[in-house]
Amino acid sequence: MSKLFAKPLPGGSSLMLLLFIAVLVSAVAVSYSAHWNRQLLNTLFGELNERDKAQAEWGRLILEQSTWTAHSRIESLASEQLKMRVPAADEVRMVAP
Repeated sequence: MSKLFAKPLPGGSSLMLLLFIAVLVSAVAVSYSAHWNRQLLNTLFGELNERDKAQAEWGRLILEQSTWTAHSRIESLASEQLKMRVPAADEVRMVAP
């Protein structure tokens, strides 16, 4: 009975089995590599989209800041809310250092 299981493989069969296993492992590795590449690309595109949104928001904030700090707006706020005005020439006093 043990002779049935102890038969040696015919010549070259072990090499063919080894090559088959190598091809199978290689095919699985290629599939895994393609899947991993797709995941990384999806992550990259998501991050690029996030960057584009942040840049657009930054542009809007810069525009808003320039609007809030415009000289004409500050001058109108000073005169309307704080009742400030440009002093007349006789109201100006020079202070010696």
